[in-house]
Formats: sequence, C-alpha cells, structure tokens
Amino acid sequence: MRPAHALPPPNGHSRPKNPGMPTVKRSSANGFTLIEVMIVVAIIAILGAIAVPAYDDYVRRGRVPDATSGLATKQVQIEQWFQDRRRFDTAPACVNDTGNRNFDFVCNNLTQTTYTLTATGKGRMLGFVYTINQANARTSAVPAGIGWTLPVPNNCWVMRKGGQC
Repeated sequence: MRPAHALPPPNGHSRPKNPGMPTVKRSSANGFTLIEVMIVVAIIAILGAIAVPAYDDYVRRGRVPDATSGLATKQVQIEQWFQDRRRFDTAPACVNDTGNRNFDFVCNNLTQTTYTLTATGKGRMLGFVYTINQANARTSAVPAGIGWTLPVPNNCWVMRKGGQC
C-alpha cells in the first residue's frame, strides 16, 4: 500500500483546481519560432560580413614578412658574396627559390655589378610582388580588388592596406 501523501487527489487531476482561476492550456511544442531563427541567422550573417574580410586581411599581413625577410636575407648573402669576389653574377644566394610556402624568390637583372631580387606571391598571396636591387631600391606590387594600395612614390615594401610601409 502507498502512503497517503503519494495518492492522487480525489478528483483525478494531478493538481487541485482553483475555482475562479482561468485555466491556461500549455502547448506541448518546444523549440524556436521562425522569427527567432531568422534573427539569429541575420546576426550571424552581419558578423560574418565584417569578421571574414578583417581576418583575411590579418592573415595577409602576417604572410608579408615571409617576402620581406626572405629578400633581406638573400640581399645580405649576395652582398657578402660581392665583398669577397667583387661580382654578383656568381652568388649562390641568387638561385631561384620556390621552397617558401607563400612566395617564390627569383634573381633577375643579374650581372657582375647588378641584381634584382624578386619575391612573387603564390596561393593566397597571389598578386603581391616585392623587389630589391643592388642599390637597395625597394618596390611593391599588390593585387587589385582587396583594398591594398601602393605608396606614392613606390619606394618601399607595402605592409598593410592604405599603402603603409
């Protein structure tokens, strides 16, 4: 036999009726309304429209030093070769280098007294080109349509949007 406090109320309902109080039917459906879902989707779309381009630019800026540091390293090696041998055209550092993940390095205009080192972007850095020569003259090229611009005059390596070097 069950204890008295565990027995259901005498009228058969799980809770006692309150006379004079309106009864409210509860819906058995749970979840979100279509409007709530649409609002959440709209908020996510707005955040995505702002965050994705900002993140993409951040990643590009993080990959630019691959080019600039690679060019600077190769320039030092070529200049050291010139100090020892009085010529650029046989410098081992002036060999085409495609081992970098974001840039290919090429040596152009190679003579006994001149050289031009070029870092050309590949993959997500396609369109970015950085150069330096024996006179330490630097130039940049950036792809169109991503908001990056070149400095005026183009005599440095652009590091971020707005032509900032």
